[in-house]
Amino acid sequence: MKNLINYIESRFPITNDDISLLEKCFITVNVPAQTKLLEAGKIERYVYFLSTGIVKGYQNIDGKLVIQHLVPEQDFFTSLDSFMSETPALDYYETITDCKLLKISKPDFELLQEMTSFWSDVVKSVTNEHLSCKLERVKDFQILTAKERYLKFLNQHPKLALNVSVDNIASFLGMKPQSLSRIRKQITF
Repeated sequence: MKNLINYIESRFPITNDDISLLEKCFITVNVPAQTKLLEAGKIERYVYFLSTGIVKGYQNIDGKLVIQHLVPEQDFFTSLDSFMSETPALDYYETITDCKLLKISKPDFELLQEMTSFWSDVVKSVTNEHLSCKLERVKDFQILTAKERYLKFLNQHPKLALNVSVDNIASFLGMKPQSLSRIRKQITF
């Protein structure tokens, strides 16, 4: 819970009452590696804060797993459309490593919005950050070479680069694992 509170306090002022309410609304769960948190076709019931570990979000497109999200520690994630509209998700979320998650249900999410002045700002901030990342990723696919995308990934997410498989990183970066292996061999540190 401390990581979540630190995350929020670093962005917005919150009171001790706010912290108490957060502690009541969020549930802490320890999840082993390679556990599915959400499957396509099911309705997402939670928003998660990843305290420790790594999670991937992907879609199964014609039998091929396409990694769309590699979630690092200290970040929120969910299948937002499914959570907000209570419709079946199109994506899967799965732990890559052992993870410590904090999760909040939709009723508690809405309670925080009603009872606090900060939660709407947190939601807006996180949503804007994630949208900016998606837009930057689209731009990167348009203007950067595969090697440049990998170097940028290494620079921005060194922990992910060390703890995520070549197959998952390659899929996330839009290339075949063999291409990524060639690029990695070309790079000298």
